[in-house]
Amino acid sequence: MADKKVLIVDDEENIRLLYKDAFEEDGYKVALSDGAEPILDVLTRENPDVVILDIRLNQKLTGLDLLQDIRSTNTTLPVILSTAYDSFQHDMKSIAADHYVVKSVDLTELKAKVASFFE
Repeated sequence: MADKKVLIVDDEENIRLLYKDAFEEDGYKVALSDGAEPILDVLTRENPDVVILDIRLNQKLTGLDLLQDIRSTNTTLPVILSTAYDSFQHDMKSIAADHYVVKSVDLTELKAKVASFFE
């Protein structure tokens, strides 16, 4: 997995670091973003193989907005929406994502979704 890169976009530093440690333990390269930098700039710089994208980033911007930006230029990059709020699963904007995972302290489901892109 060392040649596979996961981009984690979340406004909560603790979540970014938790995910970073977990995915690095599994052998992935990990890039982090708090969502403040334009997502297309981050994608160009980091060239990830999969993106884990929080939905609630800040008052001005949501992960669904970033998902639209990603899909406007890249329809094949795998994107997993990750949120503590399962109500977003029914938002029409979320259908552009490959997977939707409700945040949990147990990262088994999230890790399985990421791994599924490399099977």
